Amino acid sequence: MEKTATKKNTKTASKPKTTKTVAKGEPTSILRIRVRAYDSKILDASVKQIIETALRHDAKIVGPVPLPTDIKKYTVNRASFVYKNAREQFEMRIHRRLIDIINPNAKVIEALTNISLPSGVNIDVKMI
Repeated sequence: MEKTATKKNTKTASKPKTTKTVAKGEPTSILRIRVRAYDSKILDASVKQIIETALRHDAKIVGPVPLPTDIKKYTVNRASFVYKNAREQFEMRIHRRLIDIINPNAKVIEALTNISLPSGVNIDVKMI
C-alpha cells in the first residue's frame, strides 16, 4: 500500500479592506456620543431627540447602536445575626447607546450642546 500525503488548502479568504472615502483636502472627523441611563424608555426618547436634532442640520448619522447592558448585582443579608441564610438581591441595569456623527459642522455641534435632555441621562461626547 502506498501512502499519499494530503495537502491542506493554505489559501485563506482575505477580508475586504474598508477604506474611508473622503474628498481631497477634507479630513474625516467623527463625533462619538455615548448615552447611558438606568431607564431604557427615557434613554430611547433622548437618543431619538439627539438624532432628530442632528438630522435637522443635515448631518450624517450612524446608529444608534445598542451596547450591552451593565448589570450590577448586590446581595444583602436581611438580618444582621440570626438568620444568616435569608438574603435579598438588588440589581441596577445601565442601558447604553452609541451614536456616531460623521463630519459634523459647527451648527450641529452647537445644536447638540443646547439640547435639553431629561435627568438621569448621562452623555459622553468624544471627537475622533
